[in-house]
Amino acid sequence: MPRRELIVDPSLYDENEPIAKIDEIRRFNTHRFEMEQLTGILYENFEAKTAVGYLDTSASSFWVRGHMPDFPLMPGVMMCESAAQLTSFFANKYEFMPGCILGLGGLESVRFRGIVRPGDRFIVQVKLVHSKKILIAAEFVGLVGRHLVCEGIVKGVPIADKET
Repeated sequence: MPRRELIVDPSLYDENEPIAKIDEIRRFNTHRFEMEQLTGILYENFEAKTAVGYLDTSASSFWVRGHMPDFPLMPGVMMCESAAQLTSFFANKYEFMPGCILGLGGLESVRFRGIVRPGDRFIVQVKLVHSKKILIAAEFVGLVGRHLVCEGIVKGVPIADKET
């Protein structure tokens, strides 16, 4: 079920002090180049199964040129992709689904409540709500500043062994 409240209180992290940057994210996620939709990690809580990450957008983001050139907006599917990548990072780092590469398995109850423009920092918060051998699910919210721009549930499924 979508939520309007935040998953993690923003007072628990400092947006200017990431706890992990792109090199650390790449240790756990296989995305590269244009498909990297995380710039840094701001917060992790294993016990609460929550994490916060962000994507710094810019005028050179790949979607700017073609997603409404006179009024560029981050596509909603890319917002969901950021949530999926944060979920994957957290699940891989803490071995909720050890030994596998996660792929997007589905989305539920997704709502878009605002926009992300070039130059915005898109902050994503996730909370794992289900973790079994064949499926992981996380509630997510996306923010620009303190404004909620999206929310929903992202699902991940194993698509390959890490050795493949």
